[in-house]
Formats: sequence, C-alpha cells, structure tokens
Amino acid sequence: MADNKLVLVGTHGDEDPERASIPFVMANAALASEVHVSIILQANGVFLATKGYAKHVKTEVFPPLPDLIKGFMDSGGKLMVCSPCLKARGIAEDLLLEGSIIVAGGTIVAEVMSADSSLSY
Repeated sequence: MADNKLVLVGTHGDEDPERASIPFVMANAALASEVHVSIILQANGVFLATKGYAKHVKTEVFPPLPDLIKGFMDSGGKLMVCSPCLKARGIAEDLLLEGSIIVAGGTIVAEVMSADSSLSY
C-alpha cells in the first residue's frame, strides 16, 4: 500500500442517506488507489456501524450501503466509532459490526492529525 492516509468523518445516518453513503464511496475509491483509509463515525453516523442498520439506508445514486461497508472492511479499511456518541444513543458494543473500533476524542484527534487529508460528511 502507498504511504498516503485519508480520514473520512461521517456524521449522518438514515436521516440523510446520501451523506451517510459518501464516506464509504470515497473510502472504497481511495482503498482501490492503495491509500490507507479510516472512517470515523460520529453523531448519527454511529448507527451505520450497527448490525443490520445499513440495509435501511438507500440512495438511487450509490451502490447499496451494506455492500459499500463490506467492501471497505474487506479491503482493510479501519472503521472507528465515537464512544460518547454511542453512549448518547444507547448503542451497546455487542450491536456493532465486527471489526469496528470504539474510540474517544484523543484517538480521533490523533487519527486525523496523522492523515495526509481528511474529509467530513
């Protein structure tokens, strides 16, 4: 893999399907270009890391979100989920997709600071 690193921050769930999907579309494109990619989910975006949730988030312009998430995870993407955001929404760790990493502010800041670029949706 290349030495470049991209961090994408997703803050939307089913209330905005397009914005919920874009981080995974961009992440898969970056992974195909051999870029190291992390997605950090915050606010309502944390719902995307829960089992079964993504199948209800649909857009007409992008592939199905479950396929995008699976492709991201299978290609070595790192999925980070905000701990305080999970707590605020009553989401337990056992509801998260396998491979999700629960993180707090310090880890999020370190991840963004270590990246060449970051995007937020």
